[in-house]
Amino acid sequence: MNRHAIARWWRQVGALVAKEWRQLLRDRALIGFVVFIFTADILIAAGAPELDLKQARLGLIDRDHSALSRELGYRLRPPQFTLLPLPDDEALVAHRLERGELRAVLTIPHGFEQSLRRGTVPALQLLVDASDANLGYLSASYVERIVQPLAAQALQQQFARTGASSRWPEVRLQVRARFNPTLREAWYATISELLTMITAAAILLPAAALVREKERGTIEQLLVSPLSPLQIVLAKVLAMTVVILLGALVAVGGVMHLLVGVPFVGSAWLFFAMVALYAGTSSGLGILAATFARNSGQVGLIVLLLVMPIIMLSGTWNLRESMPVWLQRLVDLSPLRYFVDIAYGVLLKGSGVAVVLPLALSMAALGLAFLGLGVARFRGQFR
Repeated sequence: MNRHAIARWWRQVGALVAKEWRQLLRDRALIGFVVFIFTADILIAAGAPELDLKQARLGLIDRDHSALSRELGYRLRPPQFTLLPLPDDEALVAHRLERGELRAVLTIPHGFEQSLRRGTVPALQLLVDASDANLGYLSASYVERIVQPLAAQALQQQFARTGASSRWPEVRLQVRARFNPTLREAWYATISELLTMITAAAILLPAAALVREKERGTIEQLLVSPLSPLQIVLAKVLAMTVVILLGALVAVGGVMHLLVGVPFVGSAWLFFAMVALYAGTSSGLGILAATFARNSGQVGLIVLLLVMPIIMLSGTWNLRESMPVWLQRLVDLSPLRYFVDIAYGVLLKGSGVAVVLPLALSMAALGLAFLGLGVARFRGQFR
């Protein structure tokens, strides 16, 4: 192709891109969806409950009724716990745990204070509702962190009265939190939600645009025009990538940075270039999904089947390192697996091109493969 043919080819793509934007603006439901996911949905994520233990209902059975047991009860207070004294009734405890009225029950045995005064450590019983494994683990951990210093303090006082040596080797752990020094959950939650919404939009919007042509019968008109299947598909990908870029700009600059306070440490140009690359990469999946659908209802179900595993296994909701090895290899085929590291790296860590480039190349390779498969299937359907 000579230079004039290439210029004409891109002018045709530009005309199709403009057509896609006009059609999107006429679709009020889809426009409302785009506006919501990049504004209100991000704010909702910022206000979501933190993944920490707050006001957990803790039952306390005090069989010792000593000054030390009362001190322990005093320490099991908000913000982590809401302490509820209980009668010594095992049936009642089991009933309230079963109904979800208590997160855990701590039983202080008879002779608790006296045992500590003698230099022995009595056993406390903690019953934990572990139906929510994360909250169960946090409940047990917080109770242990509160009980241990109290027991150590009581032993120290006893050794001081008796004159015995109370010096033990100690290891002190000094923690320095980088990139999120105040451990604000809203920073992580809003970035995670942004990645989720970009993924959903990048797959859904091109798929919906292509299926819309099928439903209205205009796909045949496009194919008999002097346009190639690649031009038709590329126009939809480019048009929706620009829409996602604008949405990400509003979400990051207007909502996350100004309203929530999420920092933007790295290069804005690098971040939005990666957003464009990721949107284009995921759009290939949307085009591929559209080739299996005949109407909007079908494409919605197919997109849902694609988006949910991609998001759940990407590293935004869980640790990839905790997955089985075979599943980790499968997750490597997801573009979001690489974009998660890029987004958190640029926004919070200030990662530069040298760090981002290997991830971007892997993401681009997957995008070309998905787009190639989508174009090939699209072309094959109309031969």
